[in-house]
Amino acid sequence: MGRAMGENKMHLVFGGHVSDPRTLDFDDFSSMHIVGIYPNYEEAEEAWRAWAQRTVDDAGMKYVVVHLHRLLEPDVIKSAKK
Repeated sequence: MGRAMGENKMHLVFGGHVSDPRTLDFDDFSSMHIVGIYPNYEEAEEAWRAWAQRTVDDAGMKYVVVHLHRLLEPDVIKSAKK
């Protein structure tokens, strides 16, 4: 059965070329690679690691994991920290 929105921990994995590997300043948004959305951090990390390893020879390519649940429900995060 489905989970309540508060229990959903969606994570987005994407990558693209950055102007400086020390930053998240992506060069070309039209060529971003959306890997997928995952129901938990473990699966997202596995996808991130696989794509990061595929592009290890390209220092300008960077993949990241975004915690979508934190963006979708910022008030839940704030109240949990109190």
